[in-house]
Amino acid sequence: MTSTQTSLADLQIPEARDYPMFVDGAWVEALDGQWSEVTTPILRKHVIGRVPTSSAEDVDKAVRAAHKAFPRWKSQHFTARARILSKIADAIDARAEELARLTALDTGNALRTQARPEVQTLANLFRYFAGVAGEIKGTVLPAGDDQLQYSRQEPLGVIGCILPWNSPLMIAGFKIPAALVAGNTVVVKAAEAAPLSVLLLAEICAEHLPAGVLNVITGKGSVAGEALVQHPDVDKVSFTGSTEVGRRVAREAGGRLAHVSLELGGKNPSIVFPDVDINDDFINQLLLSTRVHRQGQSCTAGSRLFLHQDIYDNVLDRLVTTLAGLKVGNPLDEATDMGAIINEAQFASVCGFLDDGLSSNKVSTVLDGSPDKVGKSEGYYMGPTVFSGADNSWRLSREEIFGPALVAIPWTDHADVVAMANDSHYGLAAYVWTHNLDLALSTAHALETGWVQVNQGGGQMVGQSYGGYKQSGLGREVSLEGMIAGFTQTKQVNVRLRTL
Repeated sequence: MTSTQTSLADLQIPEARDYPMFVDGAWVEALDGQWSEVTTPILRKHVIGRVPTSSAEDVDKAVRAAHKAFPRWKSQHFTARARILSKIADAIDARAEELARLTALDTGNALRTQARPEVQTLANLFRYFAGVAGEIKGTVLPAGDDQLQYSRQEPLGVIGCILPWNSPLMIAGFKIPAALVAGNTVVVKAAEAAPLSVLLLAEICAEHLPAGVLNVITGKGSVAGEALVQHPDVDKVSFTGSTEVGRRVAREAGGRLAHVSLELGGKNPSIVFPDVDINDDFINQLLLSTRVHRQGQSCTAGSRLFLHQDIYDNVLDRLVTTLAGLKVGNPLDEATDMGAIINEAQFASVCGFLDDGLSSNKVSTVLDGSPDKVGKSEGYYMGPTVFSGADNSWRLSREEIFGPALVAIPWTDHADVVAMANDSHYGLAAYVWTHNLDLALSTAHALETGWVQVNQGGGQMVGQSYGGYKQSGLGREVSLEGMIAGFTQTKQVNVRLRTL
């Protein structure tokens, strides 16, 4: 056995293989036969598979399949669609470990802390939307005996879903079951950097869905993603990703008046009041809000930590101690708390931000998690880094780093900290920590953000509306209300009746 083989076995990395894409009920290659390599962040530049490189013609084939399948799918009784989604949820549960391990391999997200919970959320979302299928209702207006005036909530048609690489299965769960249960058909563009777990999800769904109802394509965003956004038969584009790319998606889709929803970036404030109990539960919840278990690669990461001056040192000391104790390493290892940054490009980007902070004389580095400190050269690893004594105007306080970097900012005045929290072009998430109910609610109401957590740091809850203000996006997901608003349209029907 060679040293390379030994290394792969030790790292639990399977042999590379080809992963075709799923179009019109069949597993297919790209029409021009082109393939792209997929690497794992566990081992630098190591190829774990190949996926087809879609062209505009491949996208057109997938959209035509979805368009053809739409009339029959939308005409089904809602209970039929609900039963199918419930079966898919059960099938996800049955293959949960396989999905989780492929997610860890594909994205670098740690198996125990991220990949398994993500798969569970995926199953929960399919089950939730199956459960609310019958709530896609219109209304009847009491307009007199000679009038029947009612509305219908009808599906939009073909939905183009463009997924990110940081949590591909969870975001797929935000979009796919909601679109399907409302009667739409779907074409998914998997993230170029992490397509494998989404293809496995397609395999699971394929056992239960008619051909053409769900299609998953792979390839470059600049080619396949662009073609999906521009396709005249795509009735809505649902995009999750960076604000920069989201603006382009909005321009292209808006140019042909297609429906669009955008879940974009965030630079999220976490405001800690002086009355908090600085115990293990508080620190663990604060830790969750930072999203360091996902290497900070989350649009909801509470990366601006506003600590009241009275408890600033105490909270920061406790949090840094906890962060320093996290195990960084192979995401397939059960003991790992933090996995790897997705790829070389993102790794270099985060390192650039860290170098900027580490070389600054305006802040103190209270925890240095830069790669040379972690000492794991085989993959794209870094630990948490915490900068102290910053202000809200500093570059690292304003730009989305999308890595495990936290900026701690002291405050004393309530109005000032709210103003600082709102002083951002982002408005996705926020966290408030206090036992004073008046303060908690007044602060939550004053924050210009679409999603606020009080005294907890967990992620999105199934059934609760999720989405951003300002340049963090348009539209809502994860909820019944978001599904109706995002994946249906209203038709008003007025009928004049004969009266006796």
